[in-house]
Amino acid sequence: MHDLTRCVHHPAVSHEGFASLAVPTYRASTIVYPDPQSFAERSKRGADGYSYGLHGTPTTRTLEAQLTELHGGIRTVLVPSGQAAVTVVFLSVLKPGDKVLIPDTVYPPVRRFCSDYLVPRGILFEVYDPLIGADIAGLIDDRTRLIWVESPGSGTMEVQDVPAIVRAAKARGVLVGCDNTWASPLLFKPLKHGVDFAAEALTKYVGGHSDLLLGSITVADLELRNALKDTMRMLGIGVSPDEGSLALRGIETMGVRVKHMGHVSEKFARLLGAFPAVENVLHPCLPSCPGHDIWVRDFAGSSAVFSIQLRPEFRNRLAAGLSALRIFAIGASWGGTRSLIAPMNMEGDRSVRPWDEARPLIRISVGLEDPEDLWLDLVHFFEALQLRRSGVETARDRSNV
Repeated sequence: MHDLTRCVHHPAVSHEGFASLAVPTYRASTIVYPDPQSFAERSKRGADGYSYGLHGTPTTRTLEAQLTELHGGIRTVLVPSGQAAVTVVFLSVLKPGDKVLIPDTVYPPVRRFCSDYLVPRGILFEVYDPLIGADIAGLIDDRTRLIWVESPGSGTMEVQDVPAIVRAAKARGVLVGCDNTWASPLLFKPLKHGVDFAAEALTKYVGGHSDLLLGSITVADLELRNALKDTMRMLGIGVSPDEGSLALRGIETMGVRVKHMGHVSEKFARLLGAFPAVENVLHPCLPSCPGHDIWVRDFAGSSAVFSIQLRPEFRNRLAAGLSALRIFAIGASWGGTRSLIAPMNMEGDRSVRPWDEARPLIRISVGLEDPEDLWLDLVHFFEALQLRRSGVETARDRSNV
């Protein structure tokens, strides 16, 4: 064998005696076959076999299996983002003439996907009140193929009655999909409530470090998984094993992170109403949050994310408040180790339940910093909004963080 060949062909080494707790990162585009016949029959390997790197390696399959177990499903597929998890479901289910129902509080890019992509291709959508519950039966017609839920709702945190929606859907043979990103399977398991598709942005809690983009769809029906894989194959959608490896690392600490961040988010939510600038705190743990009773019934706890609504007179001071922050970073996404805060523009994203844009909405994601440092940073935020000093001191004294 010449040197040029030696450069290309890796020598076999023994793995005997080697054991690691880390899942190896298997990178591959080409999958090699032992003989011509196995190559010719590679399609017979099916969705669980290995045929080409685009369709999975042992690294991504390990993550899929772990998510499947957490959700109590039968299979999981990985996609490049949380948005892709939603759109792949839609594209695998809907055909021209079909209709999908989406909640008014849906992640805004999903609404735009429906209006700008599906409608021009003959697929209809209808927006419903997220608090509709069993009354969604009145919106289901012969064209309805899929009902999408997102609970709690993006930004405004309304909790949907998923079991009631599922019952109404199943009575008409309609599929149900759920964006479960806020809760993760640790706090809510959609499949256990009869949902057909449990979609998540693994970018958030599973990744856990704000450095990867990934999504997942978990199902309890092999035919649904096969339809998802067929759609992904036709569109050329796959995920990198490197992203899968980062997610496998992040998922190991997801449990302790979510528990801690949920505990702190609840504590902050119960205290923030003391600030004069706050008109409303939107957190499912609070009785004032729409759907609170459903959250108590169906969810195992809180995650890191909630919102506050400011009074209109403080709108022009919002930039000054955000500029005063030193611990919270201003940015989109959430679920990582760093705490985030983001002003939410709801204009054009509500049609059934109108939103008052005069009252600014601020989304907060609690990270892993010391809670006392985070609280003091929020105090600085409100001080910069020129609150009355007595209000700030009252909130500071009551914090006990």
